[in-house]
Amino acid sequence: MSKYRVARMTLSGRVALVLFTAALVGICAMPWWASQGLIRDVVTLACYIAVAQMWNMLAGYGGVVSVGQQAFVGVAAYAMFVLAQTFGVNPFLAVFLSLLAPAILAVPIYGLLHRLEGAYFAIGTWVVAEALRLVATNMPMLNGGAGMSLRVMTQFSAHERAVASSLLAAALLLVTLGGSYLLLRSRYGIALTAMRDNPVAAASQGVDVGRLRLLIFIATAVGTGFAGAVYFMAQLRITPPSAFDANWANLAIFIVMVGGIGSLEGVIIGAVIYFFADRWFGEYGASYLIVLGLLTLVCALYFRGGIWGLWSKWVEAPWFPTRRRLIRLDGDKA
Repeated sequence: MSKYRVARMTLSGRVALVLFTAALVGICAMPWWASQGLIRDVVTLACYIAVAQMWNMLAGYGGVVSVGQQAFVGVAAYAMFVLAQTFGVNPFLAVFLSLLAPAILAVPIYGLLHRLEGAYFAIGTWVVAEALRLVATNMPMLNGGAGMSLRVMTQFSAHERAVASSLLAAALLLVTLGGSYLLLRSRYGIALTAMRDNPVAAASQGVDVGRLRLLIFIATAVGTGFAGAVYFMAQLRITPPSAFDANWANLAIFIVMVGGIGSLEGVIIGAVIYFFADRWFGEYGASYLIVLGLLTLVCALYFRGGIWGLWSKWVEAPWFPTRRRLIRLDGDKA
């Protein structure tokens, strides 16, 4: 009688794990081999990946579409500026302390909006983000519409800032990508996948859909806020229009739709495409944005799995394998 075992890792997954680890080590070591410009670019790309992956978890697995994730970018970034600039907290420590703000804020926001479905929920998140932008614009403690500068960073040398930015970028990728991967490989990942495919059927099998959606909403809010705090610490300046810019939601949607919703690989592919498109064609303004919008529309209409989904139809080599496969011990798949 044949015996079987359950396998979750693949050869492509092992190779990707080694490359991901090497990339994190390379990012941490950037202050000793990369230019300041390259470090800023890598930090920016890491923030794009993180924001997009958090939106991917929320929409691709939680079944909750939000167009107001910039609310958490702005809240965490402003919290970091206030802690560091106003209260004298070490700015690198302030990045982590600032994550309490989106975690706390996510609870009443979800409590307010969770009864809404589909487009109504999405519009509600955008309204909340705009309300927070107006609050920040009119709050004297935040210097209103003039914004704030992170002047305390002048006490650190350029090399020290580069080291901190590199370590934070690596930590951001480890938490958002690595954390998502570990979550999807756990029993909660199975529940998330079931909830994404059919929330009614998932609930009938014992999945607490409401509780799970709340938890994923809070987790993605914290991850998004982490990206916001790291991004604006590197920028050294923040204003309400930039912190609560709807473009944060736009880039997340573009990256996930083009790369492939419901996949970690698609987020990386989409983020790289967006990053280089923004660098090479951003000077063309509205024309460039129209092209990105059309590309997103084409993906939504004709290949909803995005570039990664299209590639996976021909080559089965996942970078972040989460599926369980039944393998015969004699070497044949069941």
